[in-house]
Amino acid sequence: MTNTRPPVALIGAGPGDPELITRKAARLLQAADVVFHDALIDRGVLELARPGARLVAVGKRGGRASTPQLAIHEQLIRAWRAGLRVARLKGGDPFIFGRGGEECMALRAAGIPYEVVPGVTSGSAAATYAGVPLTYRAMSQSVLFLTGRRARGTDAIDGVAVARAADTLVIYMGVESLPILCAELLRAGRSPSTPALAVEWATINQREVAAPLAEFVGACGHAEIKSPAIIVIGDVVALRDTLAFAPAPTARGVCCAAS
Repeated sequence: MTNTRPPVALIGAGPGDPELITRKAARLLQAADVVFHDALIDRGVLELARPGARLVAVGKRGGRASTPQLAIHEQLIRAWRAGLRVARLKGGDPFIFGRGGEECMALRAAGIPYEVVPGVTSGSAAATYAGVPLTYRAMSQSVLFLTGRRARGTDAIDGVAVARAADTLVIYMGVESLPILCAELLRAGRSPSTPALAVEWATINQREVAAPLAEFVGACGHAEIKSPAIIVIGDVVALRDTLAFAPAPTARGVCCAAS
């Protein structure tokens, strides 16, 4: 007999601004009986869940108490097997540093169907709201997304390889490792004057700090930039002074970029 029950929905919540979530994501949230959600999901996104749906926080925060990944897998499997319509709401895009692939693997191993709804990833959203195009003809023809936090048992970041891999670097979860990363990039040949940008709270009360690469660590420390934040390094960051804009008001007020 063919299984007609809805699959587990892994949903990208986007970078923060509730208006950046997709229509499909909103529809699946409104249909779910239980929503397992990451930390830092904006309240406006959670409010898209239908009244009466159970909201379960399973978020991870670097250096803080978090739900173990295996426990998240078990909760998704248990809820679906109990006959519930299950949504897994993840910040940004589930398949970009979101462990969405691991959760799909667990569901697949358990014989449970799933679908994945892409979301706007914070790396591109943070840059866009700051007025920084990640690609720009004659200035940036390539972009590299990387994480500043390495999984256990994996090699450290190869600064030489990273410095040569792309014109523009977009670094997730890189605040703690920023001194090492910047030193590696400078040692690998990146110019000390390369523009760099840090963005906190992308698209919602976005806060930005920009400085040349050689001065960037000090600037971020002075501004007390905290994790999670997005780091953008490359010549395109210089376009921020020309292309920065004030985002239009949302249903929750005005999102404004502040230096």
